[in-house]
Amino acid sequence: MRERVLALRADIIGDLRSIEQIFDRLGHHQDTVADDEQAIIVGYYLHTLYNAFESIFQQVAEAFENDIADRSQWHALLLKRMALDIEGIRPRLLSDESYKFLNEMRQFRHLFRSMYSSDLDIERVNLVLNRARRLETCYPPDIERFLAYLDDLG
Repeated sequence: MRERVLALRADIIGDLRSIEQIFDRLGHHQDTVADDEQAIIVGYYLHTLYNAFESIFQQVAEAFENDIADRSQWHALLLKRMALDIEGIRPRLLSDESYKFLNEMRQFRHLFRSMYSSDLDIERVNLVLNRARRLETCYPPDIERFLAYLDDLG
């Protein structure tokens, strides 16, 4: 078990570095997206940012055997599971606030992935960009709390 916890901790820290790099890249852009080209670039970073968070969620679920059987809603259920305290197994990974912002990003990622012929809705990109900037300030205590829990297990 100790090795599994240490490996999970290392994986989370690796993904956190990626998350910080993506937030840094988003920080190079204006607070408001003004044209289609900017929307595509920012949309890509938002898509990638959610993927990095979801990587952490998937690793936590696998490490604590929180299998999700319903594949039709897997992404939504995985995120929801991270906001739950699972008594006797693990504490919640995400606060309600972080969950709210990440859920908005998850929905956007789905739209971004599914978009083939239409332009991105610039207002929607700006809304999700705003949520991501707010997430940047609220997720670190969540992750630090969870890493402390892993340290106690290890």
